[in-house]
Amino acid sequence: MEAFLVSVLAVTVGEIGDKTQLLALLLAARYKKPGPIVLGILVATLANHTLAGLLGQLVATHVDGTVMRYLLGLSFLAIAAWTLKPDEMDDGGINESRYGVFMLTCVTFFIAEIGDKTQLATVALAAKYSDLTMVIAGTTLGMLIADVPAVFLGKIAAPNFPFKYVRWCAAAVFAVLGVLVLLGMELKF
Repeated sequence: MEAFLVSVLAVTVGEIGDKTQLLALLLAARYKKPGPIVLGILVATLANHTLAGLLGQLVATHVDGTVMRYLLGLSFLAIAAWTLKPDEMDDGGINESRYGVFMLTCVTFFIAEIGDKTQLATVALAAKYSDLTMVIAGTTLGMLIADVPAVFLGKIAAPNFPFKYVRWCAAAVFAVLGVLVLLGMELKF
C-alpha cells in the first residue's frame, strides 16, 4: 500500500503545472470532448508508466542496494529542482488526425511524457518499491487526479491557478522523498 500512496502523491503534485497538464488544458479547450481526452490520458499514461516501471525494476535488479539508494535519493532531489522550473507549451502543431481526439490524445500524451519528471519519478518509484502494479496504479491515478480536472476546466481556470505555489509544494515533496531515501529511512503510511 505504501508504494501506491507514495506514487499517487508524488505524481499528483509533480504533475501540477507540468507540460502534460497544460496539454490536457489545450486539448480540452480546442476539442471540447472530455470523454476521449480523459480516456486517451489514461491509456497513454498506463503505457508510458508501465514501460517506465519496467525500466525501474530492471535497474533495481542490476544495481547494488547502496548505490541504488544514492541514485534514487539524488534522482528525487533532481526531480525536486526540475519541478521548480515552469513548463510552457504552445498550441502549434496539434491537429486532430483522422483517428480522432482519443488517438491524438494517446499519441501526444505518450510522447510528451517521455523523459518528463513524472515518468522519471515512475522509474525511481519502481526501482524503490518491488510492487510494480501498485507503483503503476499509483502513478496513473496521480496523473488522472491532476489532469482530469484540467480537462473539465479547460482554459477557464488555467490563468487563475496558482501553479507557482503548487510547484514549490511539489518540489518540497520530492526533496523530502530524496532526503529520506538518502538517509535510508522508509516512509510509512
